[in-house]
Amino acid sequence: MKRVAFLTSGGDCQALNATMRGVAKTLYNADPDIEIYGILEGYKGLMYENYIKMKPSDFSGILTEGGTILGSSRQPFKNMRKPDANGMDKVLAMVNTYKKMKLDCLVILGGNGTQKSANMLREEGLNVVSLPKTIDNDIWGSDMTFGFQSAVDIATTAIDCIHTTAYSHGRVFIVEVMGHKVGWLTLHAGIAGGADVILLPEIPYDIDAVVAAIQRRTEAGKRFSILAVAEGAISKEDAALTKKEMKAKLKNNPYPSVSYKIGAEIEERTGQEIRITVPGHTQRGGSPCAYDRVIASRLGAAAAQLILKEKYGYMVGFKNDEIVPVPLEEVAGKLKMVDPDSSIIKEAKSLGISFGDER
Repeated sequence: MKRVAFLTSGGDCQALNATMRGVAKTLYNADPDIEIYGILEGYKGLMYENYIKMKPSDFSGILTEGGTILGSSRQPFKNMRKPDANGMDKVLAMVNTYKKMKLDCLVILGGNGTQKSANMLREEGLNVVSLPKTIDNDIWGSDMTFGFQSAVDIATTAIDCIHTTAYSHGRVFIVEVMGHKVGWLTLHAGIAGGADVILLPEIPYDIDAVVAAIQRRTEAGKRFSILAVAEGAISKEDAALTKKEMKAKLKNNPYPSVSYKIGAEIEERTGQEIRITVPGHTQRGGSPCAYDRVIASRLGAAAAQLILKEKYGYMVGFKNDEIVPVPLEEVAGKLKMVDPDSSIIKEAKSLGISFGDER
């Protein structure tokens, strides 16, 4: 009889519960006597032995439920080797909890930092299977992460709703989209929402090119312009700075986010009214879309198969519409960025979308 524990770490997103359900249903179908435990509050729960024994009924009715029934917390990878406030060795504590629970496998669902910590636990000798969770879609080794498409739908709806008010008032609207250091979410939502300008971290922008794109629309008789701006968007000037120089500059930054900086610069150059909308954490919330429910179920079932075959040390990835095991050591520490020369960027530009890099 196997003993398996689930752990959800980092920011929450849609389809975390759907993925755990996929793992659990497959395991229970293969072995009704299997024991499944839930680690509460992410890695923190593993450190401080905060867990519960679960039963099949716990996984009923959660396919459509957002968030995570186990709770989550952020435990930055860079701090994992640092003792806690009481001097406790956090890594050793997690290993000891795993052994105390007599686990055969720890199933970890999370984003980039979570995957790094999962690989660290693998290196410590724990049997680990991980799953790619993030609305950012930036995990190396997987074409798609669960939560991404649901967040795209929400961000797209935000842009859709801006169109009518932007037209009514003849304004420039900036919609700031999540995504951390990458632009996948902004790119897809921007195209789907009909944004006129899309600014991504991977393509540093020239504010004069952004202004030129808006002015071309004005000259063509368009009453409004909509910009989809990634929270990590960066100007060409800032992209040329060293980390130290950038850190010093941010200390004196008067703007709450990059969108407000861009908005102020556009207003100064054009005299047009600028309005900024930040959907924020709404992009993480609510019920997972149908697409996410499908890939979550598939990823979960595949993860369970790895556990049943005792193939540990893998993240379950999604490549070319197929589920594939990816060695955790290949995933940890890598980001999947938008390629500025990719076909999707070229196709978006052919539609007339500006990425702020060309005047």
